[in-house]
Amino acid sequence: MSMIRDLRAAVRPSFRKNGGSYRSYDTAHDASASTAVVDCGVYRDGRRVTTGTCATPHEAMLRVREEGGFAWIGLHEPTEQEFAGIAAEFGLHPLAVEDAVHAHQRPKLEPYDDTLFTVFKTIHYVEHAELTATSEVVATGEVMCFTGRDFVITVRHGTKGSLRGLRHRLEENPEQLAHGPSAVLHAIADHVVDGYLAVADAVQDDIDEVEIDVFSEPVKNAKGGQRSPDAQRIYQLKREVLEFKRAVSPLLRPMQMLSERPMRLVEPAIQKYFRDVADHLVRVHEQVIGFDELLNSILQANLAQATVAQNEDMRKITSWAAIIAVPTAVCGIYGMNFKHMPELHWKYGYPMVLGAIVVVCLVIHRTLKKNGWL
Repeated sequence: MSMIRDLRAAVRPSFRKNGGSYRSYDTAHDASASTAVVDCGVYRDGRRVTTGTCATPHEAMLRVREEGGFAWIGLHEPTEQEFAGIAAEFGLHPLAVEDAVHAHQRPKLEPYDDTLFTVFKTIHYVEHAELTATSEVVATGEVMCFTGRDFVITVRHGTKGSLRGLRHRLEENPEQLAHGPSAVLHAIADHVVDGYLAVADAVQDDIDEVEIDVFSEPVKNAKGGQRSPDAQRIYQLKREVLEFKRAVSPLLRPMQMLSERPMRLVEPAIQKYFRDVADHLVRVHEQVIGFDELLNSILQANLAQATVAQNEDMRKITSWAAIIAVPTAVCGIYGMNFKHMPELHWKYGYPMVLGAIVVVCLVIHRTLKKNGWL
């Protein structure tokens, strides 16, 4: 809450120029923000009119107000102090600013006066030689986007998911970029959802690997026993899929709004492109739901196989116990030391009893083996 009060105090002495949202603020804020700014460019008619990186976001907006176009400012994990000046410059809502600084937000779309605040969860596949019980399959990051009439501010959190390549690709397509900030918002949404598609294909390979291990023939281990698939690997993969689902599912509603509901800050010519992004997102969502259900089935099958294996072990133990019970019973009877016992003083009584024990044990063994217990 202290951050919100500081931002409101910074916005109070602001002024508007030419009906826009340009606001004055202390230049010391701009100097501190430069450490978090990874790129700052001014675009007019779909082409970048600044070379390299603008000195400050303040200078970029001065040029936009004087010459037209829009500014695109990219930041990476700014602190409250670094972002306070930019928030005052562009009149950003304190609640949205707080979300952008602290991150860990659900994907969402929130309109604030003349600004559209959008949160995207980025997903990246973590390469691994072998899936284990501790393998990290997906890594998440966040991209927040403030879209105004003449500016776009992107705030990125996480070590991956740089937007530098996306910016270069957009600069190579001036016809699309000429539609203004909403074209940048669409490009970011499309970039994020395309990343979902790539990750979904990679996760599918991991699930196929686990599925093959579960339903393939049991492999003998070094001690001669059967090696069953590790249930912990399935649980780990299920947790990673759940993380994937948390990024995809909440974004369905914002993409539906951007593709269907008219918005002041979204060009009608760009809105139809959001429909394609929404379709791709629905496809990924269905894949992720399918992954979750498939992993549930694989886990149940693995547990069922473990139960069957335990039952087989118990049958073997019971079978050998039945065989061993024969000599145990006979020897126990003859160990009672009674004087009058069958064949006790007969010369061949001892070998006859041993032979009878062996014959009975062999018959029991053969019967149990024929029935599949051994």
